[in-house]
Amino acid sequence: MQYSREVEEMICVAKGPHHGPAPIPEEGKWVQAKEIKDISGFTHGVGWCAPQQGACKLSLNIKDGVIEEALVETLGCSGMTHSAAMAAEILPGKTILEALNTDLVCDAINTAMRELFLQIVYGRSQSAFSEGGLTVGAGLEDLGKGLRSQVGTMFSTKAKGVRYLEMAEGYVLKIALDADNQVCGYQFLSLGKMMDAIKKGMTPNEAYEKNIGTYGRFKAEDGAVKWIDPRNQ
Repeated sequence: MQYSREVEEMICVAKGPHHGPAPIPEEGKWVQAKEIKDISGFTHGVGWCAPQQGACKLSLNIKDGVIEEALVETLGCSGMTHSAAMAAEILPGKTILEALNTDLVCDAINTAMRELFLQIVYGRSQSAFSEGGLTVGAGLEDLGKGLRSQVGTMFSTKAKGVRYLEMAEGYVLKIALDADNQVCGYQFLSLGKMMDAIKKGMTPNEAYEKNIGTYGRFKAEDGAVKWIDPRNQ
């Protein structure tokens, strides 16, 4: 290491405190993180691309600095879904520092990795106070039955009002309107459950009928007076 002449000529002054970094909560214990291998936890990061035309939610389960599990969910341009497929192959097995400095193909996924890195190295993880952390595979619990991302898609205009297209429960088939012509409920199809049923041998029509549900005041006895297809009416 090279020192400037000014530093070379300085008098050496002893350093007093040696308390190390502040401890952060990690999987039920307090850790003074000094190296990447000191970092563990399960958490999420959200990122966006430069033109802000798409977004990514990235979930990583990290044990001793190494990514053991990755869940990549994207919303936006079609290219982003293919980038997510590549990122999901790239991430597991890398340390979080390696992943931070890896091109994850899509701006939104790279940004999500950056935001996630900042959270987890500061101890702000979902499993910060869970003893032993979360098991590898816990990320799938975010998807629920049928393993589909929970997506909300709504469209509205001043002229014609709102249309519910996709809710957490699934694909919206109909929305119910009350006497004031306001939305009071909706009917949905759980696509993930329907596909699971078909794969187990149920006919498509039967699987379709068995996985339809409603939310709110959808029935006439509950105050609904009109039902419309949000995609065609």
